[in-house]
Amino acid sequence: MNTKSSNFKKWFTFIVLVLGGGTIYKLSSLKDAFYVPMQEQFHLTHTQIGNAMSVYSTIATFAYLGTLFIADRFSKKILLPFSLIATGCLGLYLATFPGYHGILFVWAMFGITCELTYWPILLKSIRSLGNKEEQGRMFGFLEAGRGVVDTIVAFTALAIFACIGKGAAGLRGAILFFSITVIGVGVITFFCLEHDEIAKSKDPNKNKIAFQGIVKALKMKEIWVVAFTVFSVYAVYCGLTYFIPFLKDIYGLPVTLVGAYGIINQYGLKMVGGPVGGFLADKKFKSSAKYLRVAFLATIIGMVIFMLLPHESMNVYIGMAATLGFGAIVFTMRAVFFAPMEEINVPREISGSAMSIGSFVGYAPAIFCYSLYGNMLDRFPGMAGYRIVFMLMAGFAVVGFLISSYLVRIINKRKEASAT
Repeated sequence: MNTKSSNFKKWFTFIVLVLGGGTIYKLSSLKDAFYVPMQEQFHLTHTQIGNAMSVYSTIATFAYLGTLFIADRFSKKILLPFSLIATGCLGLYLATFPGYHGILFVWAMFGITCELTYWPILLKSIRSLGNKEEQGRMFGFLEAGRGVVDTIVAFTALAIFACIGKGAAGLRGAILFFSITVIGVGVITFFCLEHDEIAKSKDPNKNKIAFQGIVKALKMKEIWVVAFTVFSVYAVYCGLTYFIPFLKDIYGLPVTLVGAYGIINQYGLKMVGGPVGGFLADKKFKSSAKYLRVAFLATIIGMVIFMLLPHESMNVYIGMAATLGFGAIVFTMRAVFFAPMEEINVPREISGSAMSIGSFVGYAPAIFCYSLYGNMLDRFPGMAGYRIVFMLMAGFAVVGFLISSYLVRIINKRKEASAT
């Protein structure tokens, strides 16, 4: 009975965490579904939308340093609901259609509410739900669950946008829907989660203990190796964005298929890649680090073959299948790239600090990769620019293969040392 109760509690908590993870980023990623309406109703240029995303990414990346202090000091019961509700309130302000500087302010604040006080704490909470043998599956199911929630919420918002008239009122309705939804999930999260132990501590030295935990995490070289493994995966992941203009420019993808492809590319692959990556990591390879190493190798080989294909003369559906197949591999890697934190035996009391370091380094490509890839396409129009982008993606995969190989060697040495 106790085991059943414990399992129910674990999976109920997991579902609550997935609901938050699948709703909080809808506002900060508004451009994914409403890029053109944003331009028209907010009166923004391509550059201005890009600037907003750059502000978000820059603040988000450096916000992870702040999470080093708060992640293991404050309870998830406080931080996660606060982040969700604050994000929803920013959305309510966004629905007033502020000017360009107001847009920059909102996206800067998203960098705080979605990253500083949310993402590493979510990762820490997911890690704490599973044992060492379950880490790949837990993170894989998180990614898949977020994909399901993403899809439902995004399609509902699109339906609201279409029903109200596809203009200013429609965009405002979609934003309000996102905002009210994430606030509602924040309230649910507050009432359904329990406090972390550290939040209950009355120890007058808890600030000192938290600082000691940060220092301990910073000194663990293994955490940094995992972090740069995440970095390599994310640098390749950023390149998936450019498959959409690639199919449009090189294959002449019809406009009616662009939206469908985008949904499959962003949400469908997440739903499939999450559980597949988790299963392969836990069951087939018995190690997330080993799976990532093999997946990096598959990514390199896949991209080399992809670059050699005669794209100018190929059928558009073959091109779509090829890009989605490559993307599927990347999404299986995204699903488990934080799971090796368990394999390197990061102490539970510094999980938050470890995830903060991993997030700070791992998501750093968002600051420069989009600009780098976009610049290559602007400087070298047509297939030449895309080949450079694909070569850069393959290059990051090579770096990832080398780093993940080193990570596997570290883990193997630890196992050998503990066995003797």
